[in-house]
Amino acid sequence: MPDTAHPATDEHPLRGKVALVAGATRGAGRGIAVELGAAGATVYVTGRSTRARRSEYDRPETIEDTADLVTAAGGRGIAVPTDHLEQDQVRALVERIDSEQGRLDILVNDIWGGENLFDWEKPVWEHDLDNGLRLHRLAVETHAITSHFALPLLLRTPGGLVVEVTDGTAEYNSTNYRVSFFYDLAKSSVLRMAFALGHELGSRGATAVALTPGWMRSEIMLSHFDVTEENWHDAVKVEPHFAISETTSYVGRAVAALAADPDVSRFNGTSQSSGGLAKVYGFTDLDGSRPDSWRYLVEVQDAGKPADVTGYR
Repeated sequence: MPDTAHPATDEHPLRGKVALVAGATRGAGRGIAVELGAAGATVYVTGRSTRARRSEYDRPETIEDTADLVTAAGGRGIAVPTDHLEQDQVRALVERIDSEQGRLDILVNDIWGGENLFDWEKPVWEHDLDNGLRLHRLAVETHAITSHFALPLLLRTPGGLVVEVTDGTAEYNSTNYRVSFFYDLAKSSVLRMAFALGHELGSRGATAVALTPGWMRSEIMLSHFDVTEENWHDAVKVEPHFAISETTSYVGRAVAALAADPDVSRFNGTSQSSGGLAKVYGFTDLDGSRPDSWRYLVEVQDAGKPADVTGYR
């Protein structure tokens, strides 16, 4: 059961709250789950990578590891292996949360799984069609399935929050081509999901928000540059603009701040970024900085200027 014996405090404002972070094996999902735990929440974490079986990513991160990190941070982490394309599994997941907690206050749709499925260089007519359609199912259909089953439980308690995690703000994605046809379509679809959910949830006492991290130092990104979180600055020698990057905790703190905000409905149906919300709520990344990646991307990187994060973190 949620920790109702101990009331919420300034240090643990989400104590007594129950969250589901769908897609919490690694990356933003893990960072969000851990920061919700740090705020005192009970957090169900789902994904396909477990200690017993890896997904096609074949990476070492597991949902059990994420759950342990949530608990170590001060919350209660509960790992539930779930393929969010399988309706029966998602239904069973929500039924379990209902049985064990009787409520759901926060739903984070962060299911993705598409890094290996899109090609930066090929237009839609040359792109592998099966991979493109698989990407869209993993990145979009999973979110719809999860919302379908989870929202009735979330709406049972007033003040619920749904966070749709994507890549890019609505403003940026509306005028910029994002990598490939299938990637662009997936990330824009998730933005629109939050907008649509805002209309369906707002009058029923809940809030939906689309949220994007900036250039995030996920496990996969660190591996790409062959660095760790401890020496990530070494990657700046290869990609100078990586200096604007942020940890996965930064977007996690953004979600925790939204969830603890009694006036969160002011953001209903909108698109937000970790850097933008840091200005609103005053949280920082782990190093005490406040990276503003999307403003930097427009004003420096896309503008063709030399990398310089002065004034952007």
